[in-house]
Amino acid sequence: MAEKRILITDDDKQTRDLVSTFLGYKGYQVFQACDAMEALEKIEAEDIDLVVTDVMMPKINGLEFIKRVKAIRPELVAVVYSAYGNSVMTANLLKAGAFFYLEKPFDLEELDSIIQRGFEHHALQSRSYRSTPNVRNRSRIKMIGESPKMMALFELIEKVADSDATVLIQGESGTGKELVAQSIHELSSRRSKNFIPVNCGAIPDELLESELFGHVKGSFTGAVANRVGRFEMADRGTLFLDEIGDMKTSLQVKLLRVLQSRELEPVGATRSKKIDTRIIAATNQNLENLVEEKIFREDLFYRLSVIPIVIPPLRERKEDIPLLVDSFIEKFCRQSRRNVEGFDREALDALVAFDWPGNIRELENLVERMVILKGSGTITLQDLPEKYRGTVRAPRAEAVPLPSDGICLSSAVEEFENRLILQALEKTGGNKKEAATLLNLKRTTFIEKLKKKKMSTTELAFAI
Repeated sequence: MAEKRILITDDDKQTRDLVSTFLGYKGYQVFQACDAMEALEKIEAEDIDLVVTDVMMPKINGLEFIKRVKAIRPELVAVVYSAYGNSVMTANLLKAGAFFYLEKPFDLEELDSIIQRGFEHHALQSRSYRSTPNVRNRSRIKMIGESPKMMALFELIEKVADSDATVLIQGESGTGKELVAQSIHELSSRRSKNFIPVNCGAIPDELLESELFGHVKGSFTGAVANRVGRFEMADRGTLFLDEIGDMKTSLQVKLLRVLQSRELEPVGATRSKKIDTRIIAATNQNLENLVEEKIFREDLFYRLSVIPIVIPPLRERKEDIPLLVDSFIEKFCRQSRRNVEGFDREALDALVAFDWPGNIRELENLVERMVILKGSGTITLQDLPEKYRGTVRAPRAEAVPLPSDGICLSSAVEEFENRLILQALEKTGGNKKEAATLLNLKRTTFIEKLKKKKMSTTELAFAI
């Protein structure tokens, strides 16, 4: 089996040589880089599997380095260390994609253990990315997400973009249906022509027909001049019909005729016009149910849903929440001239735990509010409205049944304490310092407890 390839990145030669010698002794093929720029070159040239890097480096710091690494090699595992760490730095590094964070000075055997777990993670990641849909024009898709569901959506957008097939986009309110439609238009051969959106639910029924198909002068009271409709505006481009389920039945008939004949007749006109308009429709309703209830025409439903696209709600792709939050923070800091650094780990965990009934729109509104109110610094759990904090509260403890013949209290307490210790180690990936912090203990006290309880390495490893 080929040697696993590790890159050590540190501007301190002594540390670099020490770690390299140790890992070389452990059987790894080790490369060195004195700064992030050299490291990025080595990653490309040497097909590196795992990076061990310092945070404090010249030119590009460790956080920016991790972001660049993940941009070019998302499956590559990064272990970071620093002598100047804090909770915010750690949260930002992990959010950027670091696999593990170590405080300097660290134990080399502990580093080796983390690296072994890192390679297990790398194997899983590599399989995952090999099976990830191939999205060639990612930068032109107007949506944020790296989750499997979103990557599959992006691949579907690419496939349907360069055809003229009618697309029906379905998804809950706030999931980004118009962004999907815009992305399809942007990737299509029609991108140099107009993209015209129409919200069918926002325009009164009596005006929607004229809005879509246009009208001629004198066709009804108030029609003082000819008017070009949205269909004609989108000729050789794309017409996006949002909330199509709200369209009245009489207008559905006329829309069906336009889709079938590719001709439209403005209100009051006696002659039809040829058009070449691609139709993308969207709804947050279940059109099949509306068809069964005779509210929506079955023939129009089938004509619209030549290619159905379903957008997953935010609660089904929670791994994208940190990416969305970062993007919204950058956007609103720029717009409102604020200087918010981000959400701390606890606050971000609360956002990920929340179910977001309003989807991305609700998340975006919350981030905008937090940026404006906070102004600068880091947004904490206490800054969040109560609605969003509640999901991370500790669950109410279940009552422990008391046997009729009694119980040994000290043994029960001992067992409960052991369970908490193992849970803390599992949550922190075996990091004793972080596990101690979770249990509100000093690191030395925590280690003494482990020794006193004689918890074996096997037991701890099984917990992790």
